Amino acid sequence: MVRARFHAPDACTYMLMRIINYTNVCVAQCDYCAFYTLPGQEGGYVLSDAQVFAKIDELLELGGDLVGFNGGFNPALPLEYYCELFAAVRARYGDRLEFYALTIAEFMYLADHAKLDYLTTAKRFKDAGVRWITGGGSEILTEDFRRRHSKFKYTVKQYFEAQRALIEAGLRSTATMVVGFDETIEERIEHLERTRQFQDETGGLASFLCWTFKPYFTPLGSQLGGIEIGTGEYLRHLALSRIYLDNIPRIRTSVLTQNERALEGLLYGADDFDLPIEDEVTQKAGATINLQFDKVLTYAKSLGYTATYRSVAKDGAASRAGTQPA
Repeated sequence: MVRARFHAPDACTYMLMRIINYTNVCVAQCDYCAFYTLPGQEGGYVLSDAQVFAKIDELLELGGDLVGFNGGFNPALPLEYYCELFAAVRARYGDRLEFYALTIAEFMYLADHAKLDYLTTAKRFKDAGVRWITGGGSEILTEDFRRRHSKFKYTVKQYFEAQRALIEAGLRSTATMVVGFDETIEERIEHLERTRQFQDETGGLASFLCWTFKPYFTPLGSQLGGIEIGTGEYLRHLALSRIYLDNIPRIRTSVLTQNERALEGLLYGADDFDLPIEDEVTQKAGATINLQFDKVLTYAKSLGYTATYRSVAKDGAASRAGTQPA
């Protein structure tokens, strides 16, 4: 079994984290998104540093130590805005907190907007205290999918060029995937194959996280009749991903989109999961967040797994308790 090469059969890990959606202004216009507003539309916002810090402080008080930043392609925010924000976060929290600074899609937009190549932009972020930029914005990594649903995003070729530059600059990254749009099985396999080949070439992907498309309140969801794929199909795809991606040590199951039943993914090859306290992008599309974390962890135990907290932060919650960060 592939999972057993990397992890004890009855063990799993989890993180308590928060996605901070620093802006909802975006020009990408993906038809599977219920979150964005266009520039100038009513309801657009950009969080202040004080608002960002308040969200981080709340997470730390709950015992978490990982934040992910996710917003959009906001043409009013220059590269300097992000560098200053991330430098301020690193200066304020040091190694008590780790943060995933942006997704690759946002990173690509910022490099383009600043008229800089990907490697130079990655080094700018590294100088600002950034250590991670996640593989978010991948959805389904085929050119046909992107033409159908996110024509103002970047190509698959550009996506991997950007991720390669991040790794070359010394930043860490992850792989992601979203299933349950109108993608074919062949497109799912192409996504996994591209990810596997990239990992063979770089070895730079720390984990793979797959979640399901939430169709509610989205243009694409309306076209598809608001139908969401079932947990059974999601679990089968997790199992396929664990077998196919035998060069990525960590496969993560999505509590955010599957709630408590995501823990069944541990039986299908996953070994890790988030306990999120906020992700406005996914919540706007119909995701619900259960803050009864003990209930979720008890379910893991009922399935036969001992769940251990995993810190990404060097001096995070688990490290302070004597557990080494992953």
